[in-house]
Amino acid sequence: MNLPVVDFSAFNLNEKDVMDDQLHVLSKKLKTAFTEIGFVYLKNTGITQEEVDHVMTMSKNFFLQPEELKQPFSRKSYAVNVNHGWVSSETERLNPRRPGDLKEAFNITSLRTDIKWPSSGAATGFKETHISFFQHCKELCLRVLRVMAHSLDLDPEVFLSTHRLIGSEENDTTLRSLYYPPVNREKVKEGQLRCGEHSDYGSITLLFQSHEGGLQVLSRSGEYVSAPSIPGTVLVNIADLMQRWTSDLFVSSVHRVLLPPAGDCSTRQSLAFFVHPDTDVLITCIDGSNKYPPVKSGDYLIERFNDSYGRE
Repeated sequence: MNLPVVDFSAFNLNEKDVMDDQLHVLSKKLKTAFTEIGFVYLKNTGITQEEVDHVMTMSKNFFLQPEELKQPFSRKSYAVNVNHGWVSSETERLNPRRPGDLKEAFNITSLRTDIKWPSSGAATGFKETHISFFQHCKELCLRVLRVMAHSLDLDPEVFLSTHRLIGSEENDTTLRSLYYPPVNREKVKEGQLRCGEHSDYGSITLLFQSHEGGLQVLSRSGEYVSAPSIPGTVLVNIADLMQRWTSDLFVSSVHRVLLPPAGDCSTRQSLAFFVHPDTDVLITCIDGSNKYPPVKSGDYLIERFNDSYGRE
């Protein structure tokens, strides 16, 4: 089984609107992907491979610095948002039953002008590059959400009005730059992975990958399917709150990143844009059922962070 690839050129970032017949085709393809596997590659989105490569280069420059230069930007050191900042390797366990994940991350959750950013030496240009990319991802995710609403015969405002505050303190949408360093097999703990099995927490996720493999998606039949990097595409997946919202119509699939083969010393990078509804939005089943109890977006996120980082 291969994950589907859909051409998004009719509604890419350079298009002001989409024709009704094109919207119908797009929404039908996305609905099929999101109900069957929960993942889809979008090509021709308007976010270029050159931009993605540049953001990854800027991110890698930061990650390759000595730890003492990264420590001042650690997650939980920002009063404005507990999730903003650098996460050291093995700090996070996305599968709480496994040892800490073999990856580093930098979470960009707050765009406030008064917070500190990596800015000197190898990190010159880090702030400007990542904020620009955040804004492009924001625009793309809103277009995807509009197509998703259309696929369910809903008013687009059902999703758009609940994601209006992306980039502010009232929304937890996060651009996450991830770096997977070379793996030392002699130091790997039993059961340890680069990223443990998990589903994402919010509405949808946009994922851009470097060419190194390792990402796998759990299909409905219970088999893991490879999700390789396809240059020029973004991999979009459904997250947990959207599955609750749609009463399990859209599927939030479990996924993981495996260790590289023995003897493979390559690194891996990805850029994940985790889209969340505004913090105070109450998520209820859009079909009017009681399949899931109502939950506030922000409260649900806190509980999931407690699972992956321990009680904070």
